Amino acid sequence: MAVLRHAEGVTGNVSLTCRYYGISRNCFYKWQRRYEEEGIEGLRDRSSAPHHSPNATDADIVNKIVYLRHNHHFGPMKIRMYLKRYHDIDIACSAVCRILKQLGLTTTP
Repeated sequence: MAVLRHAEGVTGNVSLTCRYYGISRNCFYKWQRRYEEEGIEGLRDRSSAPHHSPNATDADIVNKIVYLRHNHHFGPMKIRMYLKRYHDIDIACSAVCRILKQLGLTTTP
């Protein structure tokens, strides 16, 4: 809100205001549009999480990874090998590592 007031009252110039606050003009105009459409509520922080993840690993595969980790204490390479050999699932070792890390199932912080 202060940024919008600054541009209107103090400088009268969007570029100078953006430079003063260290933001891009795109950001300024996005805030301005949100304020005009939604009022002060439009300026609240919003999640930057994607609305859709088309390349996300299937829940069935994630469940198999969790099962193997909990019941057999397999590491990422062995999980990858097991899924390929017995379930014909080809998944990268780095993907298994990422999934284990996201679920807090790694031994390293």
